Amino acid sequence: MSRRKPRRLMNQINVVPYIDVTLVLLVIFMVTAPLTNPGVVELPSVGQALKQASAPLVLTVKINKGIELDGKAMPRDELLLAVRNQLKKEPQRAVVIAADKNVKYDEVVSIMDLLKQNKVEKVGLLLKPAGN
Repeated sequence: MSRRKPRRLMNQINVVPYIDVTLVLLVIFMVTAPLTNPGVVELPSVGQALKQASAPLVLTVKINKGIELDGKAMPRDELLLAVRNQLKKEPQRAVVIAADKNVKYDEVVSIMDLLKQNKVEKVGLLLKPAGN
């Protein structure tokens, strides 16, 4: 008669299979993530082109920090007065900033901030389409 030892209960869990499954899922997501393109947005088309009531005021910022308003050079301290005078004539007119690509971002933002603080509501950036 042989006496066997009774089996002891094991109070630990084996996590190795869970680690294996997790690593396999990680590899699958790493391989498939570059294949998806979540940034693509299909814009709706319009039957006719949208027309603005009037052409916007173009504020040009040059690389030498020179500023032009509709092609006329002017100092920065007179800029706000000139914009206000133009907007008194046509209050719904927008102001777009066309900055040279080498102008510091800080310069463009400071001009936008100056216009916004002085209640110029429609301020935007003028960009060149990628095809041109």
